[in-house]
Amino acid sequence: MPSPVYFASLRASLRRNLLQKVGQLLDKMELAARLSPEQLVAVKVHFGEHGNTSFVPPVFVREVVQSILKTGARPFVTDANTLYRGSRSNAIKHLETATAHGFTAITLGAPVIIADGLRAQAGETVPIEGIHRRSVSIAEAIARADALVAVSHFKLHEATGFGGAIKNIGMGAASRDGKLQMHSSVSPHVNRDACLGDGICVRACTFGAISLVEKKAAIDEEKCTGCAECLGVCPADAIEIEWNQGLNRLGELMAEYAAGAMAGKDGRCFFVNFVTQVSPACDCYGMNDAPIVPDQGIFASTDPVALDQACLDAIQQAPGNRQTRLTNAFAAGDDKIRDIYPKVPYLCQLEHAEKIGIGTRAYALVPIG
Repeated sequence: MPSPVYFASLRASLRRNLLQKVGQLLDKMELAARLSPEQLVAVKVHFGEHGNTSFVPPVFVREVVQSILKTGARPFVTDANTLYRGSRSNAIKHLETATAHGFTAITLGAPVIIADGLRAQAGETVPIEGIHRRSVSIAEAIARADALVAVSHFKLHEATGFGGAIKNIGMGAASRDGKLQMHSSVSPHVNRDACLGDGICVRACTFGAISLVEKKAAIDEEKCTGCAECLGVCPADAIEIEWNQGLNRLGELMAEYAAGAMAGKDGRCFFVNFVTQVSPACDCYGMNDAPIVPDQGIFASTDPVALDQACLDAIQQAPGNRQTRLTNAFAAGDDKIRDIYPKVPYLCQLEHAEKIGIGTRAYALVPIG
């Protein structure tokens, strides 16, 4: 049976603005009926890497918080620390970045908590019925919350093809140990013939796993975590991996970690995707390139699989923006992801998520105006 996916266009008027539409989307998911007073609700967001501006703005997250508060439940806004170094690698730097981007208790109306603690060591082992894993390590504050509302920016991703609700709660809600487990299947190597020797990947690698040897990049397998950040920065596409094997497993593990983030919250998981500023790469970079399609709107569902499928269909059916990273996929219906990441098996996260039972790819789109 198809899952309902609620859709709000970006058209607005003096009588009905976009903030009000977010509240209406939450109402459609029966937030008030599903939450109880004093329940602790994790509002899972992405605060954005320093220099990135395509994350969902805090004013929309505040609207989510206000809707939760009306039920008597107790929301907190959260994300987990990153695997790599950068502006969100520990709780202090993470909170400083969140504050710089406008995410504070004052602006949001709820506390801001880094879910896996000061040094990303606070994880909970959660049992799941997966195919690759029978348990996963989820950031403590998310694992222990009574309910989950994931607010996600839908965009493309260099290792998973796209990132939406599944990636936000799969990779994003995992502890650092969990992130390492997911990336362990990704083993990059350098095509020396294609390598320019420019050192961009050396500077980008936060683990010191890449060096220049005889003016060509070389990867130390013992230091490499498989985070795949180097894939996105090489201008010559000289860094390669075993695409089908490594990235299929990454997408499937991400779906299993999403199941872990939802575990124990039956009927109390809600997902909102903003298909706006659809950038060609992850928000974890300290920049965001030009959006590849026009803004599509805001989508919401209690089924993260149906939701991501609907958002994926929306960008594929949209015309592509010129003067972006797209090279050929400018017509409605053209495969935007295949145009930019021709080797990434991007459907595997949806297929596996459906297979393990966290949702269905079949959906019925329900416009709310």
